[in-house]
Amino acid sequence: MCRLFGLTSGTVPVRATFWLLDAPDSLEVQSHRNADGSGIGFFDPAGVPVLDKQPEPAFSDEEFIREARQAESATFVAHVRWATAGGRAVQNTHPFAMRGRIMAHNGGFGELPRLEEQLGSYASLVLGDTDSERYFALITQQTEAHGGDVGAGITAAASWIAEHLPVSSLNIIVAAPGELWALRYPAAHALHILERPAGPSHSQAGRGCTSAAPPPRCTHPPCTTPHRW
Repeated sequence: MCRLFGLTSGTVPVRATFWLLDAPDSLEVQSHRNADGSGIGFFDPAGVPVLDKQPEPAFSDEEFIREARQAESATFVAHVRWATAGGRAVQNTHPFAMRGRIMAHNGGFGELPRLEEQLGSYASLVLGDTDSERYFALITQQTEAHGGDVGAGITAAASWIAEHLPVSSLNIIVAAPGELWALRYPAAHALHILERPAGPSHSQAGRGCTSAAPPPRCTHPPCTTPHRW
């Protein structure tokens, strides 16, 4: 199953190098087991999403390694892929950007034509073949239907998929400049959260959530309501 990582430091730009490259179970290390693609998403100083992603494993992707060492932002989303829906191609590689937000997913679900019917005109936002990007389009649709409330949009989208489609899991991270939402569904999968105060270096502050991270951690009950920072 894919692995994903999110970090927010509020409004202070930081680097995510430790978590992406240097930690004992960093995303680079996990890419040896999830080798179908890798990507890093963050926001530039103007709040515009920046994606650096390739259908290559992080451990051999020079661009991933360069961005992991150099990129500074208050919010990061990163992903290493084990492909289940959609081939190895840039348009199927996470994270995705849509309407100014960034999203990554692990897990899967079926009956995509039924979801595409539900998306209506929002299906035009989808560029690739994955269930994940269609999930993001549904979140976008429901966020706008709820007056721009991203948390409510995630809840509505995940609830609709869980009710109407066969689901493996709907674990996601969604980010906007200075904000981060994380959802794990169902209970079989852990959401690891680490909060730490500001420190002396660029890698010593922020709140991170990941599908695989070292303790300390807190695991929350299964529901379709996301956590927000």
